[in-house]
Amino acid sequence: MKAPTLARPRVKARKSVMDSERSREHRRMKRADFLQSMCFMGPSFLGVLVFFIVPFLVVVYYSVIRSPMNREFVFLDNFTALLNNSAFLTAAKNTLTFSVVAVPLAVILALALALLLEARIPLKSQFRTFFLSPMMVPVASIVLIWQVLFNANGVINDFLGLVGTDRIDWLRSDYGQIVVLTLFLWKNLGYNMILFMSALANIPKELLEVADVEGASETYKFFAIKLRYLSPTVLFVTILSLINSFKVFREVYLLTGGYPYGELYMLHHFMHNTFESLDYQKLSAAAVIMAIAMVIIIAVLFKVEDWFGKDVEG
Repeated sequence: MKAPTLARPRVKARKSVMDSERSREHRRMKRADFLQSMCFMGPSFLGVLVFFIVPFLVVVYYSVIRSPMNREFVFLDNFTALLNNSAFLTAAKNTLTFSVVAVPLAVILALALALLLEARIPLKSQFRTFFLSPMMVPVASIVLIWQVLFNANGVINDFLGLVGTDRIDWLRSDYGQIVVLTLFLWKNLGYNMILFMSALANIPKELLEVADVEGASETYKFFAIKLRYLSPTVLFVTILSLINSFKVFREVYLLTGGYPYGELYMLHHFMHNTFESLDYQKLSAAAVIMAIAMVIIIAVLFKVEDWFGKDVEG
């Protein structure tokens, strides 16, 4: 009568041992998976660490010391001096003005082109090729075309001379930012358009068909259905266009050099010139301010997209 009573603790002990072994095996597999994933991620993480994180930390360090030779900690003195620098304020104002105009235009016009190509229009493929062709042309070639067009003795001024209008030195006038804005849009609209066309193709057709059956207008379908499903793509294109608007320095530098006409003097011009003069404190402080501004803007964009597309199924 006592044998069954003694067997129960043995069964429980055996089960406990098996559970313990199973738990150890599970932990061992998790460690192996973690080590395996780290082996795959290691090179990428090392590259980001060496080429992005460490250099940025060095920039932050330089922004709060007196100079590379005198490493006295001055905290915000370099930032205060930078904010009182007229060249920096001019560059920041011009960059902000350009981005405020260029980014919305790059998003809205690209979306309009994608919607146009979604419809049945003649010469659709040629129309698409026209806007994609700038992506295949080197920047130097594009700048050469713009110099031929907008030089003081360029093609545009030749046409203006035919109608009796005075010649305009476009890149040294108040129209300089319009010239660069046209170049920016011509170069970036094609890629943004392709992104929107891909997003439009992924909108559930059933919703649009139901809206058609209910008699919804095209305006309602666009704002209530399409735009909500396009919100992640709008966010991505906006961020991409914002980054590209800050990188327009490359084109402006090739067009006008390091010291262009006032309205074309961008933040990257300021950084380039301070780097050439080895003013690392001013350069580092400007880079930190620019990074903080970009983080704040992108965070706001993410918040707006999250609010606007919150009722769209993932």
